[in-house]
Amino acid sequence: MSLYIVRMDHPDGPEWNTFVREHVLYLKELIKQGKLIASGPLKNTPLRAGFLLFSANSLDEVTTMVNEDPFARENLIAQLDIQEWDPLFGQLTTLSSRKTAHELQDLID
Repeated sequence: MSLYIVRMDHPDGPEWNTFVREHVLYLKELIKQGKLIASGPLKNTPLRAGFLLFSANSLDEVTTMVNEDPFARENLIAQLDIQEWDPLFGQLTTLSSRKTAHELQDLID
């Protein structure tokens, strides 16, 4: 499993409010399935935006989950960025691949 950080920016307009409940219910289902670790809005951005942290086997799996989001279905994602992420340090270290943690630790010591 890998971790993926997704940033979604949403267009202005009343449509966002129409579908936000369905979006949240979809995210809660992904949390139950263990696929979504966390999500939430970004503050002080020009457009409504949020980060989502997914656990998935591939970028394709994350793309599928994003495409099944009601916001995607309703064309309410103005900008999307998906990046694979490896939390080598900090509170999410247990989710890390740890592939390079020993190499980095040698540099720190």
